[in-house]
Amino acid sequence: MKRAFLFICVMLLAALLLASLRFYLYCVTPHRPLKPATAEVTIPEGASFRKTAAILEQQGVIRDPLLFVLLAKIKKAEYSIKAGQYSINLPVTPLEIIDKLVRGEVVLISVTIPEGSNLFDIARILELAGLKPAADVLQKATDGAFARSMGLEDNETLEGFLFPDTYKFCRSMPLDHMLTRMAVRFRDVFARELQAAPAEAGLSPRQLVVLASLVEKEAADPAERPVIAGVFYNRLKLGMRLECDPTVAYGVRLEDPAFTGRLRKKHLLAANRYNTYQIKGLPAGPICNPGLASLRAALKPAAVDYLFFVARNNGTHQFSRTLEEHNRAVNQYQR
Repeated sequence: MKRAFLFICVMLLAALLLASLRFYLYCVTPHRPLKPATAEVTIPEGASFRKTAAILEQQGVIRDPLLFVLLAKIKKAEYSIKAGQYSINLPVTPLEIIDKLVRGEVVLISVTIPEGSNLFDIARILELAGLKPAADVLQKATDGAFARSMGLEDNETLEGFLFPDTYKFCRSMPLDHMLTRMAVRFRDVFARELQAAPAEAGLSPRQLVVLASLVEKEAADPAERPVIAGVFYNRLKLGMRLECDPTVAYGVRLEDPAFTGRLRKKHLLAANRYNTYQIKGLPAGPICNPGLASLRAALKPAAVDYLFFVARNNGTHQFSRTLEEHNRAVNQYQR
């Protein structure tokens, strides 16, 4: 009787040891497909660990989902994984996979927002990168409550306050987090530059951003930015209309997002808050998101006495002091 009991105990112990050995080998042995490969796996937001294991099995990343779940329980990791898109190079061990999911090593997509991009441009860039639908970006970026939640009290949109830069986002990142990151980057850069603002400028921080956006859209030659800013300052001081074509185009675009054509006389005569041919002073808000050079130009405009400029059609402008000089330049370069 004792021998039988001892035999059963030995067999149970052996079975336990074999099961433990199998589990250990499962944990540390990479799943080897027929050839090395890279698996693209997306873990949905809110997915349970069992669902995650099933997804990994379907993608050929793991073999035994039950053991995988058991391993996660032992590591107390089943509630610590991060949602998102993962790129997993095979072969890889279950332990390495769980560590990757817990660390949240998701695929990051690099997007570059060029200087002078407006909200329409940014929406298109994020959509083309496969991050968010353009319509969703525009809806969120033009939500006044969302803009005010980030401290932009006088703003109806985020236009002008998303810093042009290169960012890395994952597809699972909420849209408001993406826009907030751009806005915080702008706030940090502008706060640093604002310390050098000339006291005689007489413009509020928001007005400086508006002016910088005009400079950004008018200046193709970086060296001309401070000069163009100086012209706008001069016209503002004299109470002259700015007569800035890009502001008109932006106003038309707000009413007709499909507008990409050339400005016509009817556009210059249209009455809206952005048409600086019809209103005095600055437009209702920024017309794009200015880069650092344009912000600096708005903060430190060149000390010039020009009141006019016209494009030479080579990326530079002809600057004039009088209307007579300007008309001659217009006839030379534009007619």
